[in-house]
Amino acid sequence: MISLRWLRVRGPSMVPALYDGDTALVRMGVDPRPGEVVLVRWAARPGQLSVKRAVRRQDDGWWVLGDNSFGSTDSRQLGPAEVLGVLRWRISPRPGRIR
Repeated sequence: MISLRWLRVRGPSMVPALYDGDTALVRMGVDPRPGEVVLVRWAARPGQLSVKRAVRRQDDGWWVLGDNSFGSTDSRQLGPAEVLGVLRWRISPRPGRIR
């Protein structure tokens, strides 16, 4: 089922696309395209949700990376992730489409 949720970004992993404290809308339950910013869950850390950029689909999930490679824990360390939704719009502090 497709739904909209909002979230608050924590940490520096997606700088410059998103900053710590940004609020964004997530379209849940949609399939991403490579290059889109996504909300993911890791098999190795089931209680942790992360915001990353979708790179490519793999047999067991999506390979995702943070835009800030110096401040990101991503598929390089944790392997493929389960994509829960796609971030579409930043609500604050700079409203606009997320690219």
